[in-house]
Amino acid sequence: MHASTPQSCATVRTFAQRLSSTRRGARLARLLAVERLTAWETSPHVIERAEHVVAELAANAALHGRVQGRDFLLALTLDEAAGTLRIAVSDTRGECRPAVPSERGPHDESGRGLLLVDTLADRWGTEPRPPSGKTVWAEIGRHGEGGRRRFPVNPAANAVEDGQTL
Repeated sequence: MHASTPQSCATVRTFAQRLSSTRRGARLARLLAVERLTAWETSPHVIERAEHVVAELAANAALHGRVQGRDFLLALTLDEAAGTLRIAVSDTRGECRPAVPSERGPHDESGRGLLLVDTLADRWGTEPRPPSGKTVWAEIGRHGEGGRRRFPVNPAANAVEDGQTL
């Protein structure tokens, strides 16, 4: 007689929504992402990082990727087995590829958004979306503890934040 071993069900959850390529559509993308991630009981650290990433990618799609009368697509994929959240925003302007600016001056009024994405996401990039569009994607680790931390982390502050005693 063989004893059965419990098997864990790794779940992949997905969400996709077309939104108008407007400031209102970009705002709605951010709100929908937070709502969906909350419903999936995602870590608050991941939700916070994802909210900023979605806001930036959706704003870029509405501003730089806009083609009159064409929508952009927000897609979220939460892969519990891999422990990652993938955020993808697709638009119809494939010739406009985003890039992190090399230098920003203190008086520059734009160009900092992808620096935020670069800081908050564990990885990000672009890929073509036939026939003429592109997808900009970002991945965030399950617990929101990955990313590119540019500042030292205070372990005592994290212990209090996580509900542990000092």
